[in-house]
Amino acid sequence: MSLFLDQPDDDGLPGAQRRQAMVAVMTATAMAVIDGTVVNIALPSMATAFNVPAATTVWVANGYLLAAAMTLMMFSALATRIGFRALFVGGMGLFTLASLGCALAPSLDVLIAMRVLQGIGGAATLSIGPAIYRTVFPTRLLGRILGLNALLVATSTAIGPAFGGTVLSLASWPWLFAINIPLGITACVLGQRAVPKQRSRSSTSFDVAGAVLSAVTMGAAILATEALSSVQSSNDAGLFALVMLAAGAAFIWRQRRAPVPLLPLAIFRSSRFSLAALTSFTAFVSQGIAILSLPFLFQNAYGYSVFASALMFTAWPVGIILAAPQAGRLADRHPPAVLSTIGLSLLTLGLALLTFMGHHASTVDILWRECLCGIGFGFFQSPNNREMLANVSRERSGSASGVLAIARTFGQCLGAALVAVVLSLYLANAVGEHTVAELEADAMYVALGAAALASALATCVSISRIRRSMA
Repeated sequence: MSLFLDQPDDDGLPGAQRRQAMVAVMTATAMAVIDGTVVNIALPSMATAFNVPAATTVWVANGYLLAAAMTLMMFSALATRIGFRALFVGGMGLFTLASLGCALAPSLDVLIAMRVLQGIGGAATLSIGPAIYRTVFPTRLLGRILGLNALLVATSTAIGPAFGGTVLSLASWPWLFAINIPLGITACVLGQRAVPKQRSRSSTSFDVAGAVLSAVTMGAAILATEALSSVQSSNDAGLFALVMLAAGAAFIWRQRRAPVPLLPLAIFRSSRFSLAALTSFTAFVSQGIAILSLPFLFQNAYGYSVFASALMFTAWPVGIILAAPQAGRLADRHPPAVLSTIGLSLLTLGLALLTFMGHHASTVDILWRECLCGIGFGFFQSPNNREMLANVSRERSGSASGVLAIARTFGQCLGAALVAVVLSLYLANAVGEHTVAELEADAMYVALGAAALASALATCVSISRIRRSMA
């Protein structure tokens, strides 16, 4: 590890600066990702604290996700104009101040507003994290650092609920946000010292129209998937989908004509980049389904408590820990598409085994299947991320980083929406004497089957790029 951090290279930063930049970006990434899921388990406590219906607290979670999704693309483009350092430190500073605001919020409305600001700050850091790595680390080490970053993102996503449950078992919900403050200050200080400016010298005006259309497209997509979670809201989902399609078409039209587009569509001319992005999106749909389905399954089919269910899920990130760093190293020497395909094949197998394990599987049976899924996902993600970033120029690494973040965000969001749709359909069409818990358990097995199918689709897309590279 010392060689990884300290050895100087012509196309990277000196070892000490590289180390500080890595710690700053990884700290910010972990905070932004964990805060996307950590509050879910605290929503009932918040409803009690503010004396409001539980349903209204959902926007404490949704406000963060919606704000992040609407601004990801804008920040990835803005980075080349104001510089990586300014955007990173500014975004992390906003995230930290908003975390303080969340911890001290006197009402639910203030808490939701602070969560929106948190989402905006988190998007600023997430949109450029991989691009900073591309600048800080030499090409020969790019796969390794992206492997560690993939490990961090996947693990942070998975441990969010367990972390939230642990904090709530020791303290009240404001501490979920207060814990961000010292970490955020540390990331800001290190970012100011070590993150390079990496700013474009272009004086062309910022693509405001593109930014607005991007925000509308992303926001409508998130609201459409949220509306899908209720069968009664299907009309709203259709309306939001139409808005998304119209704004998306207008965004593409604008990008083709803007002097300096928000998202240079030329990056998609590389089939290796485009297929890697599509593979990433589909794989995160699969992961999004699994992450939401398994806790339901553990509680309703196997009778685990909420906290025990969160702990049961840790086998998945353990698998990622075992695989992601190794996959990152291998990606520096072997074709990333081949490694990604192997990982996706293992993920598909693990999800299929979870789908058909039955109601009476032992704890060991569950854990090794989960671990296999984690190994597969960890082996897929870092080589695939390397494939995306290595197939664009350094000048466009910010745009590629934004596409990567959007693929992850929307993939997981769509996966969660699909779980909610399956669950709603099962409960709406319930017949016989089945209990709600039994129906929810059956629905989760169906959802896991959908996750396996999504993973299989991602595998097919990944195989197609191997064939293209061999043609």
